Amino acid sequence: MRLTKYGHACVRVERDGRRLVVDPGGLTDPAALDGADAVLVTHEHFDHFSEEALRRAAEDNPALRVWACSPVARQLDGLGGRVTAVGEGEAFEAAGFDVRVHGTWHAPLHPDIPRVPNVGFLIDGTLFHPGDALTVPGTPVDTLLLPVHAPWSAIGHLIDYVREIAPRDAYAVHDGALNDIGTAMVGGFLGDQGPGTGAAYHRLAAGESVEIGTPRS
Repeated sequence: MRLTKYGHACVRVERDGRRLVVDPGGLTDPAALDGADAVLVTHEHFDHFSEEALRRAAEDNPALRVWACSPVARQLDGLGGRVTAVGEGEAFEAAGFDVRVHGTWHAPLHPDIPRVPNVGFLIDGTLFHPGDALTVPGTPVDTLLLPVHAPWSAIGHLIDYVREIAPRDAYAVHDGALNDIGTAMVGGFLGDQGPGTGAAYHRLAAGESVEIGTPRS
């Protein structure tokens, strides 16, 4: 599979001419949805979900399908059977990719701030996008999309999270609010200069692509 980062939390996965986009939000380059066959949305926050962009893409491509948590699916009313609400434990095929759903809730920010539903997507048994949560899927993951910066996160939690999942590679996502100093600082803790996570740490620039590996047996 080819993985392309489209800014902040959005990625596109491609194989054999099929394109699957995860979390095209308000901070995402609109080009992420060009030619997309299917879209996955982890939760309703603006940086992961743009109703306007998805409706526009659905209008441009009548074959586009969307799988998302229930609140997002409800906001896309009018698209009928092209939108499917999914939750923990469900499995489906999207644009020829096998997808399994893990997780239920967004990571807590503060007791006074209500939590929203959040689901993570394991794609083809190898690539995991947890959305805004440190969900452990309970199955081997080769490539982890790691949300490296958010109001709810701490670097120590990220180190422990990567250690627990034990992927081969961790790629930074959810880093749109970091400047160059911040990205270097995070990379120092999660990379070779840090205490060690057991995984190679990478950060793709916006629009940069990489081939990712096959699942472990």
